[in-house]
Amino acid sequence: MNAFIDSNILIDYFKGNINAQVFLNKSFNEKDLLLCLGAIQRAEILFFARPHEEDQVVEVLANLKCIEVNQKVVDLGAKIYKKWNPSHGIDINDALLAATVELNGGILFTLNVKHFPMNNIKITKAY
Repeated sequence: MNAFIDSNILIDYFKGNINAQVFLNKSFNEKDLLLCLGAIQRAEILFFARPHEEDQVVEVLANLKCIEVNQKVVDLGAKIYKKWNPSHGIDINDALLAATVELNGGILFTLNVKHFPMNNIKITKAY
């Protein structure tokens, strides 16, 4: 099963958060999970990595399948954003991630479950 990892979990992981490290290390060892990352979330991590962190970041990200953003993702993401931004404050990145999960199937692990009120995708708080 596809298991999408939100960027907030990876940010915690790289900051040394023990909960994030335990969660990701356990997830990496789950045989039934294909760990995935939306292209926008990969960009969030890489763009803000400090020079001394880049090698570790790239090494960890190599263990997650990066799912591209294409026209279908953008079009669905726009609908999700327009529907849920006023009431739940989701941003463009969250909307594109939700669209990516919806179109590719699987589960989304995040820390911000409030930003993912959609009932057509499975959302789980990671820790």
